[in-house]
Amino acid sequence: MPIHIQTPLIESDAFSTPDQRIWLKLEALQPSGSFKLRGVGHACEVHAARGAHRLLSSSGGNAGLAVAYAGQRLGLPVVVVVPESTREWPKMLIRRQGAEVVVHGKSWMEANAYLMAMRLPTDAFIHPFDDPLLWEGHATMIAEAASQGPKPDVVVLSVGGGGLMCGVLHGMHAIGWQDVPLVAVETTGSHSLNAAIAAGNLVTLEAITSIATSLGARQVSKRAFEWTKQHEVIATTVSDDDAVRACLDIADEHRLIVEPACGAAVAAAMQRNVDVLCTAANVLIILCGGTSTRYSDLQAFAFPSPKTTSSR
Repeated sequence: MPIHIQTPLIESDAFSTPDQRIWLKLEALQPSGSFKLRGVGHACEVHAARGAHRLLSSSGGNAGLAVAYAGQRLGLPVVVVVPESTREWPKMLIRRQGAEVVVHGKSWMEANAYLMAMRLPTDAFIHPFDDPLLWEGHATMIAEAASQGPKPDVVVLSVGGGGLMCGVLHGMHAIGWQDVPLVAVETTGSHSLNAAIAAGNLVTLEAITSIATSLGARQVSKRAFEWTKQHEVIATTVSDDDAVRACLDIADEHRLIVEPACGAAVAAAMQRNVDVLCTAANVLIILCGGTSTRYSDLQAFAFPSPKTTSSR
């Protein structure tokens, strides 16, 4: 039995218009809070069947939480190494699933290097986005969506490292949706896919400056970039402010709290900022979820406290 659950596909009355129906695939309702559980759960099951004694992750975000959840369900110990910059909230969520959280290093690269150094032959490392096992798991959401609603004229999703994008495109080709374009959305400041497409090759961003930290891969995966040459992928960006406003709209209209990384896809669809979104009758948005943001965080992003200055 899969570790992930089948999620609803709903038509959003709030976001639809007379000429366009908006469909939301509610991956935010996965038990771990995001789509990551599909791919991560599948990868963990495969490694468990191969005899892994322990699961390792270097993600303090949604991927790490998904590994912790999957490990608990499989009865395997989990170690998640996170950098010093990781907030207490996601660390608490990971520990709640019974995983050991180790804090090491000032960056993800340092945390990941430490994890690799402690890796044993019987351990399984679960990559947050760049692994065919993940893509196979993520692909299942498209087969589900096809059985739940009409064939869309366009699919919209957010892109970080490209794991969701690779999985969704894998799923689309498996069921014959090769003719359906994909709109890949990043926030300005986390736009490694847009940069790669513009340059014609993989690009490493100097830094991630967006608040959408779950999109914070400085370089998109090689497979995600290859997909842009094999399928109609339209990459676009939205601002942090637009992503946050979309999150607040989702909370108000659908009673769901999602991260700005997720809100980015909804923001692009609502803005219709690429041609295909202006003409599509049915739009499928992958509401990927995310657990690092609470409603109070969204309010703080949208309505920051005025800066105070000391008098002299």
